[in-house]
Amino acid sequence: MTDALKRLTDEGVAIWLDDLSRKRITSGNLAELIDQQHVVGVTTNPTIFQKAISQGDGYDRQLSDLASRKVTVDEAIRMITTADVRDAADILRPVFDATGGQDGRVSIEVDPRLAHNTRATVAEARQLAWLVDRPNTLIKIPATEAGLPAIAETIGNGISVNVTLIFSLERYRAVMDAYLTGLEKAKERGLDLSKIRSVASFFVSRVDTEIDRRIDEMGTDEAKALRGKAGVANARLAYQAYEEVFSSDRWNALEKAGANKQRPLWASTGVKDKAYKDTMYVEELVAPNTVNTMPEATLEATEDHGEIRGDAVRGTYEQARADLDALEKIGISYDDVVQVLEDEGVEKFAASWNDLLKSTEAELERLAPTEG
Repeated sequence: MTDALKRLTDEGVAIWLDDLSRKRITSGNLAELIDQQHVVGVTTNPTIFQKAISQGDGYDRQLSDLASRKVTVDEAIRMITTADVRDAADILRPVFDATGGQDGRVSIEVDPRLAHNTRATVAEARQLAWLVDRPNTLIKIPATEAGLPAIAETIGNGISVNVTLIFSLERYRAVMDAYLTGLEKAKERGLDLSKIRSVASFFVSRVDTEIDRRIDEMGTDEAKALRGKAGVANARLAYQAYEEVFSSDRWNALEKAGANKQRPLWASTGVKDKAYKDTMYVEELVAPNTVNTMPEATLEATEDHGEIRGDAVRGTYEQARADLDALEKIGISYDDVVQVLEDEGVEKFAASWNDLLKSTEAELERLAPTEG
């Protein structure tokens, strides 16, 4: 065993777990990961909950109660998912207190079917914050065009937000702008800016998956030389944008009023291609004031053989830009790639949500009491 996870933490990278289930909570596993593997936060998404609820019998008692009350399947899902998030938030509360509210956070996503509806997303964010009722919750809102004003309004209401499904540098800048706009609204409303937190989830491995697929279709040696470079390059340039925005005069005015920086969060950090080192998206994206949310397999791989060599981001921007420019030169359109990924990301989460609806409905029917 290396002490890579401690070194990662010492470099200013917060380690969050990209998974949650009732079993992980009740078995003591989450508490163990916090205690022994430097985990200081948890992220969830519809796919994670769909997998958790469809496996094992950990939810049977609650599902049976919900079936007896004849609740709708939508209400059942919200009762189940918010219960898990609330319990995880309680387990992480000491971390939240020890870090002054920066970490010890648990994220829960708005219904992905609302990704293109600003007003409904804001309403759902308020409802989720009320249902979970824990100060260390982050409400996840996708960075769609309709999501941007929803992010600003939700932050303006004093609700902490995890912005998800960010793929492009242009959209990331729009996300940071929405965060600052939200803080300005909150300030106008007399809210305490120091209580508002946000992370911006910038997706990594999916970028390589899509670009590598296009490279493989081309099949030329020139193209193949660029495999596996885009995801890290894109994320490094996102950090450059973060440094610019959070050193601006606009930001400085908000910081003086007590505001916190919106940290970049590296998402989709599980390596999909076995040709690459399984810790690549951890080792290559070490930078101060970032979050890396990892599937458990990536967390264990990093602990076992991760090589943390200090800051791996600052000082790499010129090469990162050259890597992305090289893709354009061989005919791979960055703008097209990131749009495809955003569309697919929303569709995949919506599909997982629909699968969650179906499997939960089946469980409610199975556990429904017989009449009489």
